[in-house]
Amino acid sequence: MILRQHFIRFAFLCLIFPASNVAFGQLVKTAATNQAPSIHWIDARDLKVEGKGWTDTKAFYDRLPAKAEGKVPGPVWNLSRNSSGMHLRFITDATNITVRWAVTSPSLAMPHMSATGVSGVDLYVKLDSEKWHWLAVGSPKEQTNSLALAKNLPPGKREYLLYLPLYNGTKSLEIGIPETATLTEAGPWGKGERKPILFYGTSILQGACASRPAMVHSSILGRRFQFPTINLGFSGNGRMESVMADLLAELDPSVYVLDCLPNMKEPMVTERVEPFVHTLRKVHPLTPIVLVEDREYQDAFLVESRRKTNKENHAALKAAYQRLKKEGTKNLYYIPADNLLGGDGEGAVDGSHPNDLGFMRQAEVFAKVLEPILKRQAPIK
Repeated sequence: MILRQHFIRFAFLCLIFPASNVAFGQLVKTAATNQAPSIHWIDARDLKVEGKGWTDTKAFYDRLPAKAEGKVPGPVWNLSRNSSGMHLRFITDATNITVRWAVTSPSLAMPHMSATGVSGVDLYVKLDSEKWHWLAVGSPKEQTNSLALAKNLPPGKREYLLYLPLYNGTKSLEIGIPETATLTEAGPWGKGERKPILFYGTSILQGACASRPAMVHSSILGRRFQFPTINLGFSGNGRMESVMADLLAELDPSVYVLDCLPNMKEPMVTERVEPFVHTLRKVHPLTPIVLVEDREYQDAFLVESRRKTNKENHAALKAAYQRLKKEGTKNLYYIPADNLLGGDGEGAVDGSHPNDLGFMRQAEVFAKVLEPILKRQAPIK
């Protein structure tokens, strides 16, 4: 039946062009040109995936090493299998860029956080000014997705930055380009030694509730300063356990940012902050360490219990900071809660977790402390 249909179609074309072999050839050539070009797929594992502190992980896109299983609290281990903060940079002359990725959980979204943030991918391009500019977001529909993120781009080689899902695990990730295009790993972020900024914290750091993966403050700061970053945010479980201090001490970042107060009460702050810092200091005597106060709940101006919790936590952290400074701890810095989310109540989804505006505001406050630290290590434009 199919063969017969092709014969009838061929005969019809011959009737239309009885004396014009050239016209018929042009028609056939046009039809072939309109076919979708072949896609060459590159596995992200064959490129340099950044945002990983360890390479000896149980699965490639895990955030903690395999040996941490059974040693860290169960929820921390489970959350470490989310790919929050992971990203890769590549250079390509492709005019079309497709991304095919699979996530480990069928729960693609949360009631207060969109699927693009929980399970999506996020693409940036570097402009001539050396600044990153958003280009496209991959919104997941299933656990496995294949989307053309960029089409009909102008010719030329450009550097791209692709972020992975925040609150889902990444099972696989491939970048698709036309067969005739090239793709290579990007070089260093910039001049000088640029070891990653290591952020350790809570659900806010993990990314709740950014609309897309690149909008977490840690990633915003990475683009702003042209520095690699590592995101070790664990939803509800940033509690400064001693085992986490031991693990973080294994890494060699440019700076440690410890942002755990949203998951800690005053007694835990008093008990754990100083030993945590001491553990890091034993291995890294001079690496800058930044302690961060808890953000203010957006309803705290009316709810006394909220104000009381924040006040107690802040006082405990400030006291620990002062004791550490008094005993001679060097390169220790402090970020107060003032204006982390802003004072107008517009910076959070649920009064607690930042929206994109809240993350931008938080990044601005962090930048004031981090910029002079990073400038001493590498030139920042």
